[in-house]
Amino acid sequence: MPIILSVNGQKHSVDNAAADVPLLWVLRDMVGMTGTKFGCGVGLCGACGVLIGGQRFFSCQTPLRAVIGRDVVTIEGLGEDPHGAALQQAWEEADVVQCGYCQPGQLIAACALLKANPRPDDAAIDEGMSGNLCRCGTYPRIRKAVKLAAGGGR
Repeated sequence: MPIILSVNGQKHSVDNAAADVPLLWVLRDMVGMTGTKFGCGVGLCGACGVLIGGQRFFSCQTPLRAVIGRDVVTIEGLGEDPHGAALQQAWEEADVVQCGYCQPGQLIAACALLKANPRPDDAAIDEGMSGNLCRCGTYPRIRKAVKLAAGGGR
């Protein structure tokens, strides 16, 4: 029996997926949302971040059964959220991206942060963005962009 999965506000019928398969593989291989990246596979790098109920989850560690009946937001749908749209604009303004591989997970984490704390200080940004690794070291630009999106860095 197919599983109905809601991704970015749209329903997707997922056939032949075990309930314990990681959400990451369902999103990428069955739904076609390839913006969510595979990084480490053990929930340590953040590249696979998605929003579920406004909170960040690592899709490489989240089983499909955990999201049945819940809407999953991927990087492809992030611009539909007011915080997500502000972050995408701030990311460009602060020239955050270098190689870009970690950026979907970084933006997802930043959106979850702003949903929980619309005016984060540096310590809150560091805490909210923890668990997202950037091999290029763009952390200062990420912090600046989060502040811009929150309205405090212009």
